[in-house]
Amino acid sequence: MSDNESKTQTDHLRDVTSQLKEMRHYAQSNTETLSSQWLAFDQGEHKDTGFAEKINQLLTQQGSLLDELDTTIQDFEIEANRIENEA
Repeated sequence: MSDNESKTQTDHLRDVTSQLKEMRHYAQSNTETLSSQWLAFDQGEHKDTGFAEKINQLLTQQGSLLDELDTTIQDFEIEANRIENEA
């Protein structure tokens, strides 16, 4: 029996939740990097409104990803807790 076959549904949910939290951490870091680049193109030393707008679009998409990750993490945690409480 492989390790995956011996895990309960709750174990699997917790594993995926952990992976999603790690993804969220890196997504947040990427957002911070994009923000500093946006500032450089919008107001700073590399002023170029075309590039600033492209980065702003990426920031918007990254923000949506962060929101979806937060929602999914919360949903997975709620389900894992529900399963544990029913056992």
